[in-house]
Amino acid sequence: MASLTANELQIENEKLKAKLDATLRQLQEYEANAGNNSSPATTTKDVVKRTKIEEMSSEVIDTNPYSRLMALKRMGIVDNYENIRKYTVIIVGIGGIGSVAAEMLTRCGVGKLILFDYDTVELANMNRLFFQPHQAGMTKTNAAKQTLENINPDVVFEAYNYDITTSENFEHFLGRISNGGLGSTSVDLVLSCVDNYAARISINQACCELNQPWMESGVSEDAVSGHIQTLLPGRTACFQCVPPLIVASGIDEKTLKREGVCAASLPTTMGIVAGMLVQNVLKYLLDFGQTSYYLGYNAMNNFFPSAIVRPNPECVCRPCVARQKEYQGEYKWSPQVWQSPEELARLNQAVTHEDNEWGIECESTEVENNNNADDNNNDKKSTTNDDNETGIGKGLKFAYAKKDNSSKSNNNEGTSVVTDESQSLDDLMSQLEGLGSE
Repeated sequence: MASLTANELQIENEKLKAKLDATLRQLQEYEANAGNNSSPATTTKDVVKRTKIEEMSSEVIDTNPYSRLMALKRMGIVDNYENIRKYTVIIVGIGGIGSVAAEMLTRCGVGKLILFDYDTVELANMNRLFFQPHQAGMTKTNAAKQTLENINPDVVFEAYNYDITTSENFEHFLGRISNGGLGSTSVDLVLSCVDNYAARISINQACCELNQPWMESGVSEDAVSGHIQTLLPGRTACFQCVPPLIVASGIDEKTLKREGVCAASLPTTMGIVAGMLVQNVLKYLLDFGQTSYYLGYNAMNNFFPSAIVRPNPECVCRPCVARQKEYQGEYKWSPQVWQSPEELARLNQAVTHEDNEWGIECESTEVENNNNADDNNNDKKSTTNDDNETGIGKGLKFAYAKKDNSSKSNNNEGTSVVTDESQSLDDLMSQLEGLGSE
């Protein structure tokens, strides 16, 4: 480890002193609350936990926590909602979006959640929808795990309090993606709910290397817009295929954040974005509706733009370019397009005709080849020419005998046949008048 300069040591000491002061203030607050019998602090001992449920039931009773979820199956929205318990989801960033997304997935009964964050709960976070004042000072991952286990003990939880952008932690992060799923398999989905580009790039690098589908989300600094995005390595654009200005220009993110100035934060916007994110997760995992590949939200004019962003062949992320080559040619990917059950039934319906007045029928290729095998050997050229002349399609046949133009009968003496196509209209009219006078 490289030695720190005097200036760097001073900065680190100031940071440690600030953390120590904050901890002392929190201890003082805890002591004050403990001495106030009128408003005792909430503890985990006060929470009554329910027993685990081995199987989801669709029984409609007040004591069944899954009855409303299983109604999706009865109503034909989801084929098998019980599959939710098979999936493992990683959430990186347990903040305004990530904490709410974790709670929603927990209430939906997902099989396993793996939580990553390196920050602690602060009173400044109480403008959000998840954390509570008595959790101030706790790591966000431990506080979230404590709350979520009380909500649904059927879900398996893992919590890691570290920064994934460091080399050592990144390798462990890769391992949890590869082996963190139920049964030590790879996870099914990674959710990025972080607030900085360095973490997003680390997630993008990991998912591209492991060919891991993931979803990214974010809220703007003015708190009135946000977005979600589904990233499928090699099929859709990765985070670096179409980078934001801060990445494309190589600007140091730290230079953009001024001391004492914080971004706006609305629980409404974060709740909306978290809801869109989890709804997209459910559609992706349970295969219903249409997965959103990019969905934006602007609260100022209620604008919800959507798009499909294709990968950039000149992407600076090498694993992304390698994945793109895997999905070329016969493995070329096309985005999922949702169609209503009525539309699918219409498209899959066989075309039938109740009446066939003219006796039109199609012969199979096999029958046609058997019937014409000998003829094709003898007069293949003649048959081909005839078909070309009449324009008859393959598999069709004449209902009546084809007229033989080679042997024209001249039995009708009073009939004149026009053979000269160069005759004028006056000449033809004269011929018609002559025929009428006869």
